[in-house]
Amino acid sequence: MLYISVPLGKFVRRVSRLRGGGSALPGLVVEKIDPGFMQRTLSTLPLGVAVVSGTNGKTTTTKMVVELLESQGLKVFTNRTGSNFTRGVAAALLGEVDWRGRLDADVAVLELDEAHAVHFVNRVPPRYSLLLNVLRDQLDRFGEIDTTAQLLQHIASKTTGTVVLNREDPRVARIADTLDRRERGGPEVLYFGLDDSLLSTFPNDDDMHAAAPAAEASTGKPAADVVLRRVGVDEADFEYDGVTVTTGMKLRGVYNIFNAAAALTLARAIAVRDAGKGKMVAANNDSLLAALSQVAPAFGRGESLVVDGHPLELVLVKNPSGFRLGLKSFPAAGYATMIAINDNYADGRDMSWLWDVDFDTLRACGVDQLSGSRAYDMALRLQYDDVAIGAVDTEIAPALAAFIRGAKDKPKRIFCTYTAMLAIRRELSKITTVEVVS
Repeated sequence: MLYISVPLGKFVRRVSRLRGGGSALPGLVVEKIDPGFMQRTLSTLPLGVAVVSGTNGKTTTTKMVVELLESQGLKVFTNRTGSNFTRGVAAALLGEVDWRGRLDADVAVLELDEAHAVHFVNRVPPRYSLLLNVLRDQLDRFGEIDTTAQLLQHIASKTTGTVVLNREDPRVARIADTLDRRERGGPEVLYFGLDDSLLSTFPNDDDMHAAAPAAEASTGKPAADVVLRRVGVDEADFEYDGVTVTTGMKLRGVYNIFNAAAALTLARAIAVRDAGKGKMVAANNDSLLAALSQVAPAFGRGESLVVDGHPLELVLVKNPSGFRLGLKSFPAAGYATMIAINDNYADGRDMSWLWDVDFDTLRACGVDQLSGSRAYDMALRLQYDDVAIGAVDTEIAPALAAFIRGAKDKPKRIFCTYTAMLAIRRELSKITTVEVVS
């Protein structure tokens, strides 16, 4: 089957790209004709597979982990297409394997949607997993947040080597209690965490709904492998191995910087080398920090483009915590602002979470343009926070054009849901340089 599935999958991939089709289609084809393709291919990797999952920050965190590991001289396979379903992984593999199905890599670092990660780990048990957070995101797809936590717990239970957990998210941190201890054959458990002074900046879902006072969140916490101590304008302080270090950061957004602590924790675990004769060599922390300082935002996650000689920033928003942190990370002063909200399947149909976001920071400057299928829902929400609105147009293309014309001499920022972001990037690619994600 191998000699049929790989050439056929590559052919479908080539035709799909020529016709502008979805990046996951070749993966769907190869899964149908050769169900063992993904497991067989990934099982050959010397350092195995690392899965990154959670409701917020998967894409940027995965990008960071990949670049950190590459700084250690490792060859890394990842699903750069942005499709975080199993068929997206299979499609990405088709683009990397040779005609005999061989993959030239040391390790795979895969971003996986929480629900689809469960199916993936049943077929390909990961050696490493990084579980970021549990927030109310697309509840019409995954149910209540406790259900999402159970999905992440299943990923951890299938992990054979090291599980990295968010110490500050109680539902994620509690996953450790469900795992067998290391001495009984369970995985190693590592944590990434925050300095107490930053806890109020990163509310977990319980904090946001007053179910657990934030002041109590710091009591009785386990030690973390990497702790984010401070976030500056273009730098951050991280503590590991008992030492606090400062590094510059190209990434913007306090949530991205916190996820950098997660990426460092996972990369440090994976990059431990076997030097032979039973001697293990730790990761090169200087190289890790140098690489971290150069990581640029993943597409749409604080991505900065240039339009009419001024920056235009795209900020993906998917849930109340992410939107709140986006508003805090990207102050409105001096920027023209657009918000584009869609409710397609990939965005989640239930947009009631918009009412859990405080938009007071937009009051002084207002919002120049609203768009997307739920633009009028967004307009109603802003009216309740006394935020002035310039224009509303549910069609993204004309709304974006009007926004750019109206703010020709100003830097611009667009907060957008996932499918709105894709539509906006397609329109922007007609007038400026946009990273192509293939």
